[in-house]
Amino acid sequence: MDTHPLRFFRSLGRSRQIATVLLNHGFGDLMDRVGLRRYLRWGTRLFRRQRGTECTYTTWQRIRLALEDLGPTYIKFGQVISTRPDILPAQLIEELAQLQEGVPSFDSDLAVRLVEQELGAPVSQLFAEFEREPVAAGSLAQVHRAVHRDGTTLAVKVRRPDVIAGVERDLTLMADLAELAERHLPETRPFDPIGLVSQFARTIRREMNFRREARTLQEFRRAFEGDATLYVPQVYEDLSSEGVLTMEFVCGCRADDRLAIARLGVPPTAVATNGAHIFMKMAFDVGMFHGDPHPGNIRIRPDGTVALLDYGMVGYLEPAKRDQLVDLFVAVVHNDAARAVEVVQVLGQPQGPIDGAALRTDVADFVACYYGISLEQMHVGRLLSDFVALISRHNLRCPPDLMLLIRAMVTLEGVGRTLHPEFNLAGELAPFVEQIVRRRYDPRRVADRAWTDLCKVVGALHSLPGQLSRALGRIGNDDLRVQLEHRGLDRLITEFDRSSNRVVVGVVTSAILLSTAIVLRGGGSLWINVPAFLLSGFLGVWLIYGILRSGRL
Repeated sequence: MDTHPLRFFRSLGRSRQIATVLLNHGFGDLMDRVGLRRYLRWGTRLFRRQRGTECTYTTWQRIRLALEDLGPTYIKFGQVISTRPDILPAQLIEELAQLQEGVPSFDSDLAVRLVEQELGAPVSQLFAEFEREPVAAGSLAQVHRAVHRDGTTLAVKVRRPDVIAGVERDLTLMADLAELAERHLPETRPFDPIGLVSQFARTIRREMNFRREARTLQEFRRAFEGDATLYVPQVYEDLSSEGVLTMEFVCGCRADDRLAIARLGVPPTAVATNGAHIFMKMAFDVGMFHGDPHPGNIRIRPDGTVALLDYGMVGYLEPAKRDQLVDLFVAVVHNDAARAVEVVQVLGQPQGPIDGAALRTDVADFVACYYGISLEQMHVGRLLSDFVALISRHNLRCPPDLMLLIRAMVTLEGVGRTLHPEFNLAGELAPFVEQIVRRRYDPRRVADRAWTDLCKVVGALHSLPGQLSRALGRIGNDDLRVQLEHRGLDRLITEFDRSSNRVVVGVVTSAILLSTAIVLRGGGSLWINVPAFLLSGFLGVWLIYGILRSGRL
C-alpha cells in the first residue's frame, strides 16, 4: 500500500496535536525526513516548539514523554510494546516501564447512563446499591462499587464513552506513521513499526470488548476450580455486556505491601510461592496466562489466597511452544549446546541473514554460563533476559505471546523477591518442567503420536498416485506452468508507471501548447485555440498537483 504524508491528516485535529507533540519533544528532524513538515508550513503558528528539549533529555526519555503527552492510547501502546525486549533497545524498555496512566475519571452521571443503556434498565432496578463515585479509573474504563440484590459486593467496570472511536482513530494514525517510518527511516525497520502497531491493535481491541474478558474470567475460574491458591471473582453475565463488566468485588492488599500482609498473618514466603505456583499452572498446564502480573494487579485476600485483577491482557501458550521452552531449560541443565541451538532457531523467527557460526558460539557461551546450576536454584528471570538479548543480537524474534510470557515471568520473580529476598521462581518451575518431560515420554502419548504420524504418511501415500498422474498429464498436454514470485519489485513497477505517465502527460501538454501557438501564429480560429489552451492548462495543473501530492519533485 502506498502511503504518503497527506493521508496522515485525514483526522486533522488529532493529527495536528500529534505533530505538535513531536515537534515539542525535538522530533522535527524525523518529520522532515518522512515528509510531514511541508504540509505543516501553512499552520506553523499553531506549533509552539519548546526549545532545549533535545539537550535536556535522552532520545528514549523524549519518546516516553511524547507518549505521555499524546494521551491514554499512546501510553497503553508504550506499555504493550515494552513487552518486546527482543525488538526494542534495553534503554527504551526501561523508559517505557515508567509509563503511568494518570487518567481522570469521567462524569458519574454519564457512567450511570452508560450502564443503563448497556443493560437496558435503571440502576435502581439492576442493583441494590450503586456508588456514583468511581473507585478506580483507567484509559479504557472506570470501576464503580455496587451491591447485588443478594447482598454481594460488586465491581462494575464501565467502558469510557466514545473510547472505541478514539482508539480506532489513533490506531489508523499509528498505522500511517508506522508505514511512513518504515518507508523513510531505514533505522526503524529492525524495530518493526508496522508489526508493533498490529500487535498493539489486537491487544487493545481485545481489552475494549468486556464480553471477551468475562469469558476469560470464566475460563480461569473453571481451570482453578478446587485450587485453593487462586481466587477468581465470579462474573455476573446478566449484569454484563460488551461495554459493562460486573463481577465480585475483591478485597485485599497489594502483593508488594509487606506490612499489610504481615497484619493478615500470612507468611510472605507462602504468598510468593503460591503466586509462582498459580502462574506456572496457568502457563504450562492451562496454556493461558495473565499477561500483566504486576503488584497493582495482585491482591492478597484476608484468608491468604491470591486474586488477580484485570484480565484484559492475556497470553496463550500452545503445547508446541511449551515443549520448546521446556527443551531450552533442559538443554541448559544438561549442557547440551547443540540442542539449545536447535531450540533457539525454532523459537526465534529470523528477520534477516543469520551467522550460524556466531549463533552457535553465543549459544554455547549462554549454556556454559548456567551449566552446573540445578533447575531449582537457577535464576529464571536472568536466564530469560539473557536469552532475549541473545536472539536479538542474531536477527531473531520471539512470537508476541512468548515474549509476553517471558516478561510476565521476569515481573513475577521480581514481585516474589520483594516479598522474600531468597525467593526463586525456578523452584516452582521445576515440577512443571519434570511433569511435561514425563508426559512427553508417556507410552500412551508416544503411541498416539506415532499413530497420528503413521496416518499422515498413509494419507500422503494414498494421494501420491493421483498427484503424479495429474502432473504427468499436464506435462503430456504441454500445460505445465511455473509461477515465479518477484519480491521487492512492486514499488519499482509502480514508480516506473507513475514516471512514464507523467512523461506522457507532459509531452501531450507540450504538444498541445506548441500546436496551438503555431495555429494562432497562422491566424487560426479562437474557437479552436481557446479550448486547446484550457485543456493544456488543465493537464499542466494536474501534472503539477500529482507531483506535489506524491511528495517528490
